[in-house]
Amino acid sequence: MTHCNIDLRNIAIIAHVDHGKTTLVDEMLRQSGAVRASAEMAERAMDSNDIERERGITILAKCTSVQWEKGEHPVRLNIVDTPGHADFGGEVERILSMVDGCLLLIDAAEGPMPQTKFVLSKALALGLKPIVVLNKVDRPQADPDAALDATFDLFAALGANDDQLDFPVIYASGRDGWATDSINGAREDLTPLFEVIIKHVPTPPIAADAEAQPFKMLATTLEADPYLGRILTGRIISGVARPGVTQKALSRDGREIERGRISKVLAFRGLKRQPVDEAHAGDIVAIAGFSKASVSDTLCDLLIESPVPSQPIDPPTLSVTISANDSPLAGREGSKVQSRVIRERLFRQAEGDVAIKVSESLNRDAFEVAGRGELQLGVLIENMRREGFELSVSRPQVVTQIDEHGTLLEPIEEVVIDLDEEFSGVVIEKLSQKKAELVEMKPAGVGKTRLTLHAPARALIGYHGEFLTDTRGTGVINRSFLEMAPHRGAIEGRRNGVLISTSDGISVPFALWNLEDRGVMFISPGEKVYKGMIIGENAKPGDLDVNPLKAKQLTNVRAAGKDDAVRLTTPQRLSLEEAIAYIDEDELVEVTPKSVRLRKIELEPHMRKKRARQVA
Repeated sequence: MTHCNIDLRNIAIIAHVDHGKTTLVDEMLRQSGAVRASAEMAERAMDSNDIERERGITILAKCTSVQWEKGEHPVRLNIVDTPGHADFGGEVERILSMVDGCLLLIDAAEGPMPQTKFVLSKALALGLKPIVVLNKVDRPQADPDAALDATFDLFAALGANDDQLDFPVIYASGRDGWATDSINGAREDLTPLFEVIIKHVPTPPIAADAEAQPFKMLATTLEADPYLGRILTGRIISGVARPGVTQKALSRDGREIERGRISKVLAFRGLKRQPVDEAHAGDIVAIAGFSKASVSDTLCDLLIESPVPSQPIDPPTLSVTISANDSPLAGREGSKVQSRVIRERLFRQAEGDVAIKVSESLNRDAFEVAGRGELQLGVLIENMRREGFELSVSRPQVVTQIDEHGTLLEPIEEVVIDLDEEFSGVVIEKLSQKKAELVEMKPAGVGKTRLTLHAPARALIGYHGEFLTDTRGTGVINRSFLEMAPHRGAIEGRRNGVLISTSDGISVPFALWNLEDRGVMFISPGEKVYKGMIIGENAKPGDLDVNPLKAKQLTNVRAAGKDDAVRLTTPQRLSLEEAIAYIDEDELVEVTPKSVRLRKIELEPHMRKKRARQVA
């Protein structure tokens, strides 16, 4: 690039979840001087969202930019940090289409994992030539040679061409801020990593007269800003973006969506976005001023008729029905309770997140929200409850399709499990009952086994908690969408029934103490309950109606020791995701800013019987 005398490189950082992408970006920001060494920078600065910080995962792709001065010419690197979870894979696919190279991070102890395979297949398909970074090589259990061999095998298995197979390798520790091009090299700083990026990642492919051509840019991510409105981020393909110029937006099929005046052009500088007077072809920028344009649309000059080709998005695999909370305790904890407000919020989410699809149900009061997995839907619902919404959420259903022969297809996921040898039998047995097929079983270190299975997505709903119990918390399960395949038949659901409250009021210790031998409690004494609310799990199959308000009958006869306080077992508290996965077809999760409650859809016992007869 000639203008500004600065070379430009656009790279994405891709990896399996928890292999250290965000931590490495932090160090690149520090060592390039984008963030002053003395400046306060939050750990994992790129994870800006509360839930990202709490869970230690990246949900939304984020851009940053660093300038590397150590060389003949200064080079600016636009770096995009992408999510590792396949649930947020809708982000990864689009991000890769606006960069010219990528760093593939691999944990030197774990080697390539399912999401590594997912993100790498997307990168290779787009013709990118990844740079492999073996991260965490200073871990005691690291085996960089084995990880590198497995990575090469993965490249070959995914059909990489000769150029892509000839990938450069860097050994690094993102946490300690060093990288080296040989396993025994000097461990000082990240200079070798910056040098490899500058050498191997091409400059953006821009024609000599690109700046003379009309403006064209593909919108890759979208966010809403309270002051600037919709902000679309993408890479400028040709021309120059300037504030104040009227441009138009074209959809993927070439329809004109709207015309709008660019109000701001924002370039990435370190952790901040700064307004600039103009941005040139090849640069990644954010543009404000459009009110309808969305992800995968082309922003362009008024003369242009054809859109930039964009990636189709993988289909959603799981859906839940979300409606306004209509329980007897509705409206007491949240401020946003009307279905109109819920509708606006869900459609706003679907605009910015291409992997989520929202449709209205027939009665227009409930909304079907389809996404990539439990984690993605759980994060959306968690965000809404923090914003003050009260919701009712149904049991997740898988999104099925019917092919041209009339066969019902369902999503199948590839499941890779690392666990201690002694637990492999029980895990294989349980997953086989859920119609999973064991594809591979191999040793993965001392006393460890790695299982690869192909399982229907619906079989894995709610399985994670059971899996942790079966492996005593030591197993690691990873899954990614594999294919749509013929339906594998009925799968046995939850075996135990639930305990259902028969009264409205405040739960009493004596009543709960008497109910303890009936099953596991989900509530404590002193909690508000209502008729039809689920207060525990029955120890036997079938539901049981119980009264949690039944106090001790007082008499005037006293015996020594009779009035000792009852001792209750600690109740089992279900998290939001566990609750959504736990419920059955005739149950709902009531989500408010302060509570997660389980309930029957029909609160009256006679209505539940009538519903059961209709279903049967």
